[in-house]
Amino acid sequence: MDHAMHGCVLLLDGTPDRRRGALPNPTAHAIAGAGPRGFLAAASADVVQLPAMAGPQSVLAYLRDAVQVPGPLLMWVTGHLMVPARRSTEIHLALRESTGATVRYTGLPWEWLTRTLREHAGPTLLLVDAEADAHAWPHVAAAAHDGRLAAGLALAGVVTPAPDKPSLEAGPYTRAFLTALTAGHPAAGPTLDPGPLHHLALSQAALPEGTLPLLSGATGPVLANRAAPPAAAPAPAPPAAPPAPRIVAERPAPPAPEPPPQEEATDPLPRILAAAHAGRHNEAAAMAAAWEQQTLRRHGPRSPEAGLWVEVRADLARLAGDHPRAAELWMSAAAHRLEHGGASDAEALAALRRAHYCWQHSGERAHGLAPALLALWERVPDGAEAAAAVRARLQEAPPTVPGPR
Repeated sequence: MDHAMHGCVLLLDGTPDRRRGALPNPTAHAIAGAGPRGFLAAASADVVQLPAMAGPQSVLAYLRDAVQVPGPLLMWVTGHLMVPARRSTEIHLALRESTGATVRYTGLPWEWLTRTLREHAGPTLLLVDAEADAHAWPHVAAAAHDGRLAAGLALAGVVTPAPDKPSLEAGPYTRAFLTALTAGHPAAGPTLDPGPLHHLALSQAALPEGTLPLLSGATGPVLANRAAPPAAAPAPAPPAAPPAPRIVAERPAPPAPEPPPQEEATDPLPRILAAAHAGRHNEAAAMAAAWEQQTLRRHGPRSPEAGLWVEVRADLARLAGDHPRAAELWMSAAAHRLEHGGASDAEALAALRRAHYCWQHSGERAHGLAPALLALWERVPDGAEAAAAVRARLQEAPPTVPGPR
């Protein structure tokens, strides 16, 4: 077993009552205080807390970074599960600005979370201590029973009915789980066998009536690293270039029709993202534009590969704080996907939601962007609610621009 690997513990809080920072996140504090690095079969580990996050794209960027770590990954999710108020059954983790009316655009779709975690090459465990209100409860329960909530991941935890008031301490399941971890239970330690700890927590925690227990695939030391392959094993073939950008949790682009030159057979996204997160936004944009030009020459401007690079530039604009430009690019990406996949394409809808989020943060330029966004929402099923919000914005008086004196 390779114990020299580097691991990651990611703590994600999705409690809407803390969306404006009025309350601390006691669950995350309790987990961090228990020394979660010791849960992993790794020589070292990062512990990253994501409290009161705003916008699903921000969370997705952290998830994408975390799944690049080759060692064990422990994802501990707390907070509130929601389903949009009308015409949707998609489960979301509420984020800082989420309400029942806006969670479709401001929350993190649960499918994004599980899809991204499945990209992790190392051992992965998803621990959940979440709440759900009466509207979301039947959808969450159905997803737990038919396997959509775990989506093939090792999962342990609970979903409890949402209380009338937010708790000022960690949930009873989390407290019992951490007590077992720190008390030297045989299942605790660097390989973390979650099954026995989960059942012990259920038996010892004062859980509210109607609690939904979650356990799927979490048997044995799931966070132990796999044995390294034999030295004689053949090296994997280099990926096609330019590779599909990994900044968004979408399906991979089709393989390139011809083998790329050896000097192009590298993934540029880690370098581009590193530059963006370090604040070198011009450098990141320049690298993305250069790779996009290669893609345009190789595949053409209407290709799926070219569309993916538009999405990369859109997210880079958002990271740089240029929400109007990000909205324009995400609208272009949505139109591109609608052209290829049709009005029911889920990835086109995801791009359109990102465009809507960036449009909401575009300030005085939002009025000018609204007609194009409205036209896109009118092309997709179940877009009436979002289209109505855009029309309402259009009916407002446009911002006045001072004339010359």
